[in-house]
Amino acid sequence: MGAEIIRTGVDERGIAEVVVDCPPVNALPVAGWYRLAEALTSLGRDPRVRVVVLRAEGRGFNAGVDIKEIQADDGHTALIGANRGCFAAFAAVYDCPVPVISAVNGFCLGGGIGLVGNSDIVVAAEDAVFGLPEVDRGALGAATHLSRLVPLHKARAMMYTSATATAAELHAFGSVLEVVPNDRLRERALALAAGIAAKNPVVVRAAKEAFTGIDLWDVKRSYRYEQGFTFELNLSGVADEVRDTFGRGAAGNGTADRTTAGGEG
Repeated sequence: MGAEIIRTGVDERGIAEVVVDCPPVNALPVAGWYRLAEALTSLGRDPRVRVVVLRAEGRGFNAGVDIKEIQADDGHTALIGANRGCFAAFAAVYDCPVPVISAVNGFCLGGGIGLVGNSDIVVAAEDAVFGLPEVDRGALGAATHLSRLVPLHKARAMMYTSATATAAELHAFGSVLEVVPNDRLRERALALAAGIAAKNPVVVRAAKEAFTGIDLWDVKRSYRYEQGFTFELNLSGVADEVRDTFGRGAAGNGTADRTTAGGEG
């Protein structure tokens, strides 16, 4: 499964690609999040790699966790797995010793926000939309990462209402570097990567470490704090009540397939 939904490759310039391909909406199961984390960690340790491009095939970049996997679990094993898997994947982006460029197409929801928010550079297709539908899923999480993409009050409004923001909006905020036509997304991401790969790799790795070291807050601790509220909502039974309405049009604005996509991380 892992080899099929997460593909990797490194070219002669030292540009690595990590490609997520998990139809229909790139909502990853628990094993997929761990596989993504492992792929990013492995590439970061490879001395050939100078930069990583994270992208996806299909209709959207990422629709979060596979909510059907959580609904099918009578206990909390899948939920714990999803939370830990997302934590590992987000941390792998953040801790990657080389810059990570996220190339976002279509929808970027829930766990996708965690990946993009921890990336070094974001380029987006014209159809890209970003959002946290967690409230409509009975969960919380990735407000840490959304707050790195949009201003604080915008982030709060998006979380409370499950509204999305466009690539153009994020470009205006400065978090998306460029917005390009859909058919040029990979090309542009690779061109940016080539510019980085041409630099001295020791200096670039030092620059990445330096940026991480001067970050204004601890994204891992902040995200872990958020996850505690997801566990509370599940233990209280409220999360199950909300998830039972999932797919029946009772909540949310349904950017991705509601039968598969989750948001929580």
